[in-house]
Amino acid sequence: MPTERSAWIAAAAAPVALLVAATAPGSWIIAPAALLAFLLVALLDGLIAGRLASWQLLAPADAEVGEPTPITLVADLGGRMAGSVDGAVEFDPRLGDGGRASIALTPHDGVYRGIHLARPTRRGTATISRVWLRWNGPLGLAARQVTYEVDRSVRIWPDLSPVRSKDLQTYLRDAQFGLIARRIRGEGTQFEALSEYEPGMDRRRIDWKASARHTRLYARENESERNNQIVFAFDCGQAMCEPVDGLPRIDRAVSAALTCAYVALKGGDRVSLFGFAQRPEVSTPFIGDSRAFHRLQSAAAGLDYHSTESNFTLALATLTAKLQRRSLIVLFSDFTDPTAAEIMVESVGRLVDKHLVLFVTIADSEIEEATSQAPSDLAVMARSVTAETLGKQRAIVLQRLRRLGVDVIEAPWEQIGYQLIDRYFAIKRSEAIG
Repeated sequence: MPTERSAWIAAAAAPVALLVAATAPGSWIIAPAALLAFLLVALLDGLIAGRLASWQLLAPADAEVGEPTPITLVADLGGRMAGSVDGAVEFDPRLGDGGRASIALTPHDGVYRGIHLARPTRRGTATISRVWLRWNGPLGLAARQVTYEVDRSVRIWPDLSPVRSKDLQTYLRDAQFGLIARRIRGEGTQFEALSEYEPGMDRRRIDWKASARHTRLYARENESERNNQIVFAFDCGQAMCEPVDGLPRIDRAVSAALTCAYVALKGGDRVSLFGFAQRPEVSTPFIGDSRAFHRLQSAAAGLDYHSTESNFTLALATLTAKLQRRSLIVLFSDFTDPTAAEIMVESVGRLVDKHLVLFVTIADSEIEEATSQAPSDLAVMARSVTAETLGKQRAIVLQRLRRLGVDVIEAPWEQIGYQLIDRYFAIKRSEAIG
């Protein structure tokens, strides 16, 4: 097929042909002869480009939402040198970029290779369905193009980069949680043993009665509460599917929850996941071994996206019936109107009598930006007033939850994970769960 360069040359030659026909009618044969010669040269350029000897599509079988995922195209032209080689890939929109990506291939070790970094925007299974390859002749006048149907699947999992990060490992070490022996002694409230007081210990741990009996200072070593039940409950309704910085809120919440779940499993607690929208959808048994963390990851990958409002009454009643002992329930949710918030508050209030509830919501950056804008015109002023009203309604709902005895975390999505871990440590040290 002709290239864009051929089209421009033909377009530029058309006025010249008209000029020749107008000034020298007897030389009209020059125009068709030049056109024929041009077509022969373009055809020869396409033939020199050669055929595609082989090609290869390289894509990982697994990816994580929001993380760069390389899609590589490799083309072997049998040793022929092409003017340029371009590729295109069609895939499921879950992989991002509108479901299509263009890839420029460059020569490398005798073959042409190009890489596109896709950023998955939703969990699930994405399919790469079609591949195009196009290469020009040396003159760039003609090109060859091939199309191939493919069936390559990429499973998109929740983002676990915070779990693998060095920051988390440092965080665990600083919190004296990485070594179980250090964590379970000296951090809780249940008496474990007496040890001789050493400089640097907390003076509040000194047992003065025992010290008086032994005529030297002794400190109490307490045992931390373990084997707690922690439920991470996810609202998968419409409000949680709204994007924040390019990813749905539910995916931000899943990443934070899995990070905290990993910490909890390392500390000897038991973790379960619960997801709901109009009805409960995902409910895992309690897992107490960090080696089974992949089961939580698989269950979190099954949390679907819904465009309807969530039924808090049914979901939280089902969760309450499932739990046989007092547990820490970490509820990830959001709300957009007072009516939906009222139903949510009533349902959450029923949990507080039997369980410890931690409500986690992502701060709405759009509301904060609209509120802080200078009123340059009426439209901006209207948006600012509306955003301020929504912000006040949001603050009222969160305050009502706190009055019910619910612990609340509201922070930007980048801080949710570590604030959740901080609050988990505080609750665990206070022995408030069991």
